Amino acid sequence: MRDPYTRYRELRARGPLVRTRAGLLVATTYELCSALLRDPRFGHGTVQPEGEDEAAHSFLVLDPPDHTRLRGLVSRAFTPRMVERLRPRVEAIAAGLIADLPDETDLLDRFAYPLPVMVITEMLGVPVEDHERFRTWSGDLAGGLDPVLTQARAARAERARAELGAYVRGLVAVRRERPGDDLLSALTRVEELTEAELVATCVLLLVAGHETTVNLIANGVLNLAGRGLLRHAAERPRQVVEEVLRYDPPVQLTSRTALTDADLGGTPVPAGTPVLGLIGAANRDPAVFDEPDRFDVGREPGRHLAFGLGVHFCLGATLARMEGEIALAALAATAPKLELAEAEPPYRGNIVLRGLARLPVRLGRRRPGTPPALDGGTSVA
Repeated sequence: MRDPYTRYRELRARGPLVRTRAGLLVATTYELCSALLRDPRFGHGTVQPEGEDEAAHSFLVLDPPDHTRLRGLVSRAFTPRMVERLRPRVEAIAAGLIADLPDETDLLDRFAYPLPVMVITEMLGVPVEDHERFRTWSGDLAGGLDPVLTQARAARAERARAELGAYVRGLVAVRRERPGDDLLSALTRVEELTEAELVATCVLLLVAGHETTVNLIANGVLNLAGRGLLRHAAERPRQVVEEVLRYDPPVQLTSRTALTDADLGGTPVPAGTPVLGLIGAANRDPAVFDEPDRFDVGREPGRHLAFGLGVHFCLGATLARMEGEIALAALAATAPKLELAEAEPPYRGNIVLRGLARLPVRLGRRRPGTPPALDGGTSVA
């Protein structure tokens, strides 16, 4: 969990498409991962059911045309123009959270987690006081995305899915009776959405709307503060966030299934064959990125795959980028000398949505009126 990238290099050295001992086909290069994500012959292999199983109605696991229809109904809320309207509120949330931080704190618990949760819950019109319940549910659901699951982990994911679904159905009923100026209320008025589709979409937005952004913010602090580079997040926030996404992406891998007999990089892939795309490996591919194992905040933003490609490109990418830029820039401006209180903080046990379990730091806040230091480099291996 601490360093999957060494293993990725070993796999890539075996070839662009590797069959593991478990029988899985794994794409290890940027070229094959991007081809896997773009090729319409590869998808999730699911068909929208007629019943009311919300999990099966999530556009995250559907292929076109069902995916296209459902995604189109909610995508207008995540356009760059709509997201930019949220900037003042996100900045205010970040500033408020930082103001309440003690000098020694778990930054994951007190900042990286609550910021995106507060943003997405406000967007949807969900009571923010319920965020601790979301934390348990989303954590269990995130663990359930891994390609190999223990029976206990699968059971936790299924229980979380059922409980969160029931919670959202209750919110939907309330919004139907008392609509507000929020995304959930707007979705209840979309006649094309069935009840199961509505609940599935809201569950997806709640979980995906914060789970990966938590990891983006925490990974950013870990890689910047651990190298004495945090100040650059205030100077060049876009470059910094793009390098964090490339170097240490919150989503490490994704899967697709051959919908018909296909090929990948010249290798035949029979219909029904699952293929894993190693996003973390693609983002460190030396054929695409110079010195890919060097964390360089001066690197010009490139073609990383942190948000995927093709029809399943992350719907919330613009929002996640903005939240990451605001969060890291606010920390850099307020506490440029922030230090890790634990050199190697532990990771959760998730393979797909890889993220820290905690992030103890010492803020070392700058006194009001003191200019930031200007020494230090931008590139550290």
